[in-house]
Amino acid sequence: MSEIASQNIHQHLIETLDNSQARYRIVEHEASGKCEAVSEIRGTALGQGAKALVCKIKGNGVKMHVLAILAADLQADLARLASFFGGSKASLASPAEVETLTACVFGAIPPFSFHPELKLVADPLLFTRYEDIAFNAGLLEKSIILNTKDYLRIARPELVNFHREG
Repeated sequence: MSEIASQNIHQHLIETLDNSQARYRIVEHEASGKCEAVSEIRGTALGQGAKALVCKIKGNGVKMHVLAILAADLQADLARLASFFGGSKASLASPAEVETLTACVFGAIPPFSFHPELKLVADPLLFTRYEDIAFNAGLLEKSIILNTKDYLRIARPELVNFHREG
């Protein structure tokens, strides 16, 4: 079992935020991995949601996993993401890969990477429209609403413009 798989990601996330003096609140709700449903439940705009996609990037000698974060009201341009890293293609990781790299199920992945082989990137548009971002916090039935500046300070994602235009 990998070190990440043995962690309680929700608890690890809370400790990380507390140790970093982040401004956040936890919202408990019905289990949901759907962006539209959970944003309504937690009372946030869809665009505040930090959608987390575990992607595989391959080609041109590149082989890597990326945790790609973007606003929930946007679609990812995976070709653009692959190109940024010099790869020729990108795809979503399998459920088994997602669980290995995040210790979470689809829909519960927070926008933080706790695995050394999972590079964290985020589309900058997520951080320009709202003071807070919202995301499922390692569990489908708990969300965190976190100050955007605190997220950027703590998570330190590489900013990559990879949302689909138009």
